[in-house]
Amino acid sequence: MIHTILFDLDGTIVDTNELIIQSFLHTFEGVTKEPVTRDHIIPNMGRPLVEQMRFFSGRDAVDDLVQKYRKYNIENHDRLVKEFPHVKETLGVLHKAGIKLGVVTSKVGVTTEMGLKLTGMYDYFSAIVTVDDVERPKPDPEGIRKALRALGSDPAGALMVGDSHYDIEAAHNAGIPSVGVAWSMKGVEYLRNYRPTYIIDDIRELLPIAGAEGNSIETNR
Repeated sequence: MIHTILFDLDGTIVDTNELIIQSFLHTFEGVTKEPVTRDHIIPNMGRPLVEQMRFFSGRDAVDDLVQKYRKYNIENHDRLVKEFPHVKETLGVLHKAGIKLGVVTSKVGVTTEMGLKLTGMYDYFSAIVTVDDVERPKPDPEGIRKALRALGSDPAGALMVGDSHYDIEAAHNAGIPSVGVAWSMKGVEYLRNYRPTYIIDDIRELLPIAGAEGNSIETNR
């Protein structure tokens, strides 16, 4: 029986895809010998920011690029961020059913909180673990284990939901089932390569997986 569900943030419950892409395009404009394009950015989404900056720039020292990215990201956050369809309603049903909810993300704390509060989801989560809170980000299981401890949850009966192989592999490494979301920009075939326990096309499909299918969602969407 599922008693705890952990969620990735970007690309899973909060649609930050365009914000992330625009932030990278802005950061690397005129910086790299060859332009960094959307096609370069999308496959790398989900990695910690510093890793991505080093990967694209070929540099070890990337503090200036990180600051440039975060400045643009924060200034344009509320204009470009939105929730995915039916996420907030589904979280409400899961919460009402007594399922513990947490976030495990490779994003920093400031913008994690901004995204959750902007979309009205913040109060549903009793544990939020960001890249600021771990020494080893996903796919290492440290963040998942830390969230489970904070929630007082055993791995047996826990579930990790995400849009990238970092989430799926972190779940495998933590010994818990995983759910890949088909709205990942990377595509369903990409997700299947990493053997998630489930792949869902709609966030509401979590309800029967979690044993909360007897609850209903009313929505005008």
